[in-house]
Amino acid sequence: MNYKVYNWQLKRQMDYKYPDNRPKKQVAWVFDTNKCIACQTCTLACKNAWTSGKGQEYMWWNNVESKPWGFYPLGWDVRLLEKLGPQDWKGDKYIGKTIFESAPEGEEVLGITPEVVEWVYPNIGEDEVSSIIHNKDYIKIPQQPWMFYLQRICNHCTYPGCLAACPRKSIYKRQEDGIVLIDQERCRGYQECVQGCPYKKSMFRPHTQKSEKCISCYPAVEKGMQTQCVINCIGKIRLFGFKGRYGSPREDNPIDYLIHFKKIALPLYPQFGTEPNVYYIPPINVPHAFNQQLFGPGSKKSVESYKKAVEDKRLIGLLMLFGATDLIIDSFDVKGGINDGFCIGYNDKGEEIVRVPLKEPVIIRKEYDEERDVRRVSIT
Repeated sequence: MNYKVYNWQLKRQMDYKYPDNRPKKQVAWVFDTNKCIACQTCTLACKNAWTSGKGQEYMWWNNVESKPWGFYPLGWDVRLLEKLGPQDWKGDKYIGKTIFESAPEGEEVLGITPEVVEWVYPNIGEDEVSSIIHNKDYIKIPQQPWMFYLQRICNHCTYPGCLAACPRKSIYKRQEDGIVLIDQERCRGYQECVQGCPYKKSMFRPHTQKSEKCISCYPAVEKGMQTQCVINCIGKIRLFGFKGRYGSPREDNPIDYLIHFKKIALPLYPQFGTEPNVYYIPPINVPHAFNQQLFGPGSKKSVESYKKAVEDKRLIGLLMLFGATDLIIDSFDVKGGINDGFCIGYNDKGEEIVRVPLKEPVIIRKEYDEERDVRRVSIT
């Protein structure tokens, strides 16, 4: 038996195995794809923290892949997109079928099960561009050929495919924060969750014969800290926090502001129907058709808003808060002008925890330092 639940990303009701049971608050991430340099610091921070044990060697709960040719595991998205068939939108309403509505008889979810060898090459396609670079080619704007980096973790979905697929009911979504976890006592390693997760972020551990996945660093989150992949990001492309209900977002909530007010942060493959809670600012150097397939019909406006961010001090200020603190920012405010203002982040008690300038100060030092009696020489 399936229930009708409302998916706000699709702007319609859809079929799901369980009745709607949204958590009191929901963990969420925003990734700015335009600032990622694929240094993989996030990937190693996650692996060192959570997947350094026996049988976890191939597990990358966080990975960064190069699109359009990068995949972990191999073809994780294109194979499912092909099975799903036409994914039509009418305006901002999805009129195609989700992975739950397309499930074959006897299955809860339309999915794929990767072969062992398909998990072996997490960096396949790294830095490969969309087409061959010919002699005398040069970069044009918009860039052609193009590529970009896609950062991926478990989406801690509102309607998880892994949860719907599990026959043991060993996967659950916490009411207090929306984090999706696997009960290791109940799990029997059937790998239905591996098949059912469209993002392939539930993984089987041969050593224990059980499945494991990203746990959203919940021991840290419970203490008001952001996740490891966020606080270790060198490029400061990530922001973690809690998003509000889709019907009542808060404008001073940094996650809500980017998702619901500026509508600049979009879900990855919303057409799958899981209502994922990792959001992306789409790359600005990629053809619109590709962005739309990945991030839905709002991708064009998102790119336009991002390009004009310099005119919006509130948006600029919020983007400057990315990576500025290890603590969870509950609310933010912008004070002052674009040249002398600050963006301030507050915790859930209303206490200031971080303050960043809207414009980084530039200090030019004199060529001759009188105090030290030395001359400064530029070696660049």
